[in-house]
Amino acid sequence: MRTRNFSLLLATATLLATASCKRGDSDANAAEIPAAQVATVQTGSISHVLGMAGQFQPYQVIDVHPKVSGFIRHIYVDIGDKVHQGQTLAVLEVPELRAQLEASVAQVGQRKDEIVRAEHEVARAEADYSSVHANNTRMQQAAKAQPGLIAQQELDNTQASDLSAAAQVDAAKAALAAARGATLVAAADSDRVKAIEGYTNVTAPLDGVITWRYADTGALIQSGRDSNDQALPIVKLAQVNVLRLRMPVPEDAVRYVKEGDTLQIRVDALNRSLIGKIVRFTRNVNFETRTMETEVDVPNRDLSIDPGMYANTQFQLAHVDNSLTIPVEAVILKGKQSRVYVVDGDNHVDIRAVAVGIQGSKLAEIKSGLRAGEHVIVGGQEKYHQGELVHPTVTPTPASDVSTAQNSVVDMSDDEGGIQ
Repeated sequence: MRTRNFSLLLATATLLATASCKRGDSDANAAEIPAAQVATVQTGSISHVLGMAGQFQPYQVIDVHPKVSGFIRHIYVDIGDKVHQGQTLAVLEVPELRAQLEASVAQVGQRKDEIVRAEHEVARAEADYSSVHANNTRMQQAAKAQPGLIAQQELDNTQASDLSAAAQVDAAKAALAAARGATLVAAADSDRVKAIEGYTNVTAPLDGVITWRYADTGALIQSGRDSNDQALPIVKLAQVNVLRLRMPVPEDAVRYVKEGDTLQIRVDALNRSLIGKIVRFTRNVNFETRTMETEVDVPNRDLSIDPGMYANTQFQLAHVDNSLTIPVEAVILKGKQSRVYVVDGDNHVDIRAVAVGIQGSKLAEIKSGLRAGEHVIVGGQEKYHQGELVHPTVTPTPASDVSTAQNSVVDMSDDEGGIQ
């Protein structure tokens, strides 16, 4: 009996030892499978942007000069006033201009009287010619009918008188034409003086805001007709219902600038964001700053934006949408070939060549070589080899990325990489 109990105990111990050995081998095999941090291949977008600081400028700035010199009789505007095209800004007083106008009007009247006198002279000359010509015609006909009846001398005298009378008509007509021409000259001069008198009423050439006033009532203002004259203007007028947002684009980003491209604009002073489009650029890189001036037209109908304010802008240099994205750490460069370590459905490593597009600060675009939903190893790829069994752990990653260029002056991105 004691021998049988001992045999049972020995068999039980043997079974326990065997089970323990098998469980130890299984635990050892599980401990040998390496862990791998993986990211999911997703569909998203990548943007590469340039942040720049810009300054608002008036669309147009004009120094308003009068076309005539004179004293300011009235000035109706001051700095900050909003004016409309054609609105009277100031009225000048030019004492000698009235006398010039009266003299020009009198000159026109005198020239018209000369036309009347010349017309009468033409009528008289034509009447004299008609009489002399008729007499000459009768004398010539009579001489032909009866040769020798009239002396040749008398015939020559009547013919000469006929020619002289005809010349008198031509002279009278020429005098009449000259009188009419002189009248036109006098009328043009009178119109010029009248126009100059109209220039004493100085009006706004466009809608805008008076940004500075240079003269007061009674001040003598010189005309601004001579470009070499350093005459002081009456006021400075700025068109501000549309503003130019001027930005210096760095040299290495000039190739991306095209008319019609959109950009984000942020006016921090007004806590306001808007979208703008590039409308013009200088097509010339400044030698000293190595930047190209680029402009966006910003509507400002409510005049809430003042010229001189600064704005932060974000210009998109490159962008892809609905593309496969993975973390940049998942891409390994072997020579000129980009590779990724894919963990397949059986948790085995598959090393693949991929075509990489644009890269952001966190994500890279994959043009070919991967499918959405697959998993790629992120970091430490040198520890794994083709076909190796791994234990993957999925790391959450964003699907989209916005990266800012290194030469950006400002950064308008939030913590998630989006535009504020």
